[in-house]
Amino acid sequence: MNGTAVKRVHLAYGKTGLEVEVPADAVVLEPRYVPGLPDEPAALIEALRRPTAGPPLRERVRPGQRAVIVHTDISRATPNERILPPLLTELEAAGIRRPDITLLNALGTHRPQTPEELRAMLGPDIVANYRCLQHDGNDDKQLVSLGTTRFGHPVRVNRHYMEADVRILTGFIEPHFFAGFSGGPKGVLPSIAGAESVLHNHGAKMIAHPKATWGITRGNPIWEEMLEAATMTRPTFLLNVAMNRDRQITGVFTGDLEAAHAAGTRFVADSAMVPVPEPFDIVVTSNSGYPLDLNLYQTVKGMSAAAQVVRPGGTIIIASQCWDGIPEHGAFGRLLAEARSPEELLARIEAPGFESPDQWQAQVQARVQTKARVYVHCEGLTPEQIRRCLLEPCPRIEDTLDELIRRAGDRRPTICVLPEGPLTVAYVR
Repeated sequence: MNGTAVKRVHLAYGKTGLEVEVPADAVVLEPRYVPGLPDEPAALIEALRRPTAGPPLRERVRPGQRAVIVHTDISRATPNERILPPLLTELEAAGIRRPDITLLNALGTHRPQTPEELRAMLGPDIVANYRCLQHDGNDDKQLVSLGTTRFGHPVRVNRHYMEADVRILTGFIEPHFFAGFSGGPKGVLPSIAGAESVLHNHGAKMIAHPKATWGITRGNPIWEEMLEAATMTRPTFLLNVAMNRDRQITGVFTGDLEAAHAAGTRFVADSAMVPVPEPFDIVVTSNSGYPLDLNLYQTVKGMSAAAQVVRPGGTIIIASQCWDGIPEHGAFGRLLAEARSPEELLARIEAPGFESPDQWQAQVQARVQTKARVYVHCEGLTPEQIRRCLLEPCPRIEDTLDELIRRAGDRRPTICVLPEGPLTVAYVR
C-alpha cells in the first residue's frame, strides 16, 4: 500500500467475510466482545419463567387462547430458529393448542419471504407444523385502525395480531440508525403496521430530528411514537435477545415491553457504544455481513454508522455484498435514480407535501452524502448501478485507499475501520 506498513482486517461481509489490507496506523473500532450464553435453550426457558419485568409467560396466558408470535424477517439477524422453539414449548405447556398458534412474519414494508427463506429463518419443523403468515402493510383487509398517536399520525396494525388473545413480540436488540435501538416497540411499528403508519413515522421531519439517531430512545420522536403505537396493541409479552458477532445469544430480555426493552438497550449500549476523540478523514466500514448486507437499501445503515465519525468532507468506504441488489422492489432505487445529486434528492424529500415509500432510507443516504463522499464495494451491483444510486463504485478497497492517500499528498489522512459496521456505534466524545 504505497510502500507503507499494513495490517489485515477482517470485515463482516456476506456469510464468509472479507479480508482487506489497511495502513498499520488505522484505528480499528469494534464492540466489546461479550461471550455467548453457555446454554441458550436453558437461558431462554429461564427468561420465559423469570422475566426481566413482570410475571412469567405462563401466568399471562390461559388454556384455549389463540396466540400470535411476531418474528423478524430475513433482513434481521434474529436467531428465530433458536428462540422460537422454547417459546412454542412454553405456550403449549400452558395449554395453548398448536392449531391456535400463528407465527407472523414482520415484514414492515419489505418483500415477502419465499418458502425456502421461511424454512431457513424459522426451521423446517416450525414451518411444517405451525400456521405461518406474512404481514402485508398495503392490504387493507389485513389491517385494523387503533386511532392516532400524539404526533397526529394514524395507527393501523395487523388484524391477525390484534384478534389474538395472546400477542407476543420477538426480536433482536442492536443499535439502529434512526430508532435508537431495534427490538421492543419496533415489533409493532413498523413491523406489522400499515404502510401509511410507517410512512408517517419515518417521515422527513421525523428523520431529520436531531435525536432520531443511533443509541437514543427517550426524546427520539420516531422511537417514542413506536412505543406509543406498540402500547396501543396491549402486547402480552416481549422476548428480545442480544447477540455477539458470532451470532451467539449474549442476553435475553423478556416480559413487559417497555421495561424489558430498556434493560436490553442498556446491555447492548454498554458493549456497542465506542467513543473517539475526533473524527477521521476516511472511514472503512461494513454493513455487519449477512443478513443485513443483503441489499443497498439496508447498506444505508452502515453508511450512517460511519458518518458518525467521519469529518465533514471526508470519505466513507463500505463493503456490503448486496446479493439482493438495490433491490428491485420498493421505491428506494427509483428515488435515487430520479435525482442528479444527493443535494437534489434531499431537497425533494424534505419539500413540504412530498411522500413516497422508502423515502426515509433515501433521505438518510443523502444526508450522509452531504457530509462525506461514499464508495461502495459489493458483488451484487454493477458499477453503473452504483453510480445511478449516486454512489461511487469501489472494485478493490486497497486500491481506493491508495488513491485517497495519494491525493492527500503530504498530509497523512487519519483512517478508521469499523469491521462489524453498524454493530459498532462509534461517536465523537
